[in-house]
Amino acid sequence: MTVAWPWALTALAAVPVLAGFWWAVRRHRRRHAVRVPSVLLLRAALPARSLWRRRLAVALFGAGLVLTGVAVARPHAAVAVPVESSTTVLAIDVSGSMCSTDVDPNRLVVAQEAARSFIAAQDGPVGLVAFAGFAGLLVEPTTDAERLDRALDGLRTWRGTAIGMAILASIDAIAETNPAVAPTGVRVTADRPPEVQPDVIVVLTDGANTRGLPPAEAAELAAARGLRVYTIGFGTSEPAPLVCNPGQVDPTGGFARRGWNQEIEEDTLIEVAEMTGGEYFRAEDAAQLTQVLLDLPRAVVLQTRQQEVTAWFVLAGLVLVSAGVLASLWWNRPRQARRRG
Repeated sequence: MTVAWPWALTALAAVPVLAGFWWAVRRHRRRHAVRVPSVLLLRAALPARSLWRRRLAVALFGAGLVLTGVAVARPHAAVAVPVESSTTVLAIDVSGSMCSTDVDPNRLVVAQEAARSFIAAQDGPVGLVAFAGFAGLLVEPTTDAERLDRALDGLRTWRGTAIGMAILASIDAIAETNPAVAPTGVRVTADRPPEVQPDVIVVLTDGANTRGLPPAEAAELAAARGLRVYTIGFGTSEPAPLVCNPGQVDPTGGFARRGWNQEIEEDTLIEVAEMTGGEYFRAEDAAQLTQVLLDLPRAVVLQTRQQEVTAWFVLAGLVLVSAGVLASLWWNRPRQARRRG
């Protein structure tokens, strides 16, 4: 626990001052007490008192003063609070195999439509990364759905699959909006597990990594920053011709005329998800892919934050002070009142 105004803790000095004053008054009373020959007569004339009750009332009152004094310093405590996902970066594979027609009309078109449904369902900013033999940020995290739609319309396939590079590009996109996330060029070292961030990365691919940084190494960088990566393997295992959209290159150099398909490297995608605290999903058609994207966890995570708890200290202090005063009044009331009670 920390305090915003440490100097205000000097108010606690009032507690020992009051305790010393109370002790001095009691000693003064004992020194000037009237001595009587019969203690039994004195006890009969005074209300019955219990030493432990008197001390308990004083202890409650003192503890209440201590808590109230701490409250003046505005204490803050580390509290685990639920935080909803703030930024989601969607990384879409645009390698040549996304032209496969095993999903009608082809994988890329289906992925574009599913991505639109996913973006429309999000409350927070969404960023868009495209990757083939290299990865690039097409749209930084934004709530402008029209801009994201235009970027999806402009997706074109190319050779290669760089899943690891896509994760790096997604990390850097999040680092631009979340100061708690270091960019990939900054080395992150910690002697304890990183704080889980509310931002997430979603990687949609239909193949295996063929270029750049291995996905597992990129996942280590994401995990060190508290970012979760959800991976989606898309497509069937049935060979099918590659038919790209107009204006797109044939990534196979004519090999698309024959049935062709690339196996999804599921073990790698599962490893990436597990390393970062995410989850792996498999989708084989348009309906499954859309459902997977819409069913992704809403990323409600517990994040440790410093919150002011002054009100709780004030409340506890008032309760204890009031309890001490009431206990003293109740236990020291006249004997006649006790008998009537």
